[in-house]
Amino acid sequence: MFGMGFIEILIIGVIGILFLGPDKLPQAMVEIAKFFRSVKRTVASAKESLEEEMHISEIKEEAMNYKKELTSAGNELASLTNLDDISAEIDDIKKEVSVSTDDISDSKVAAPPPPPKAEAVTFEKKKKKKPSPYKSAKTSAETPKDEDS
Repeated sequence: MFGMGFIEILIIGVIGILFLGPDKLPQAMVEIAKFFRSVKRTVASAKESLEEEMHISEIKEEAMNYKKELTSAGNELASLTNLDDISAEIDDIKKEVSVSTDDISDSKVAAPPPPPKAEAVTFEKKKKKKPSPYKSAKTSAETPKDEDS
């Protein structure tokens, strides 16, 4: 106990009996024990509060890390959804596309064929031409056959 041996404790006990006397020594020992208990409780509560503070500081540090992550994610989302930047990028893409179409039109590439003309749909009936029975129709008997051909 506190680096003291049996002989040192015995010497302190003898000195306590001499100074306090046998009547007050038991009460003094109780008071000393209460003092050591209160010191022990105080040290334990201080240790507990320090551990709690250390734990709270760890929680605060984790919360700050989460806050940084959320802030960076929010900034990234804001930059991705910024309409000015998006419209500028669209304008750049339009310029690139117009430049590439100008290059294509400048080169001698065959133009695509024009689209076919649209048919006009009418609901009129077409009249069939009937051969006229009065026209002279040449029959095979009337036309001479070339034997050479």
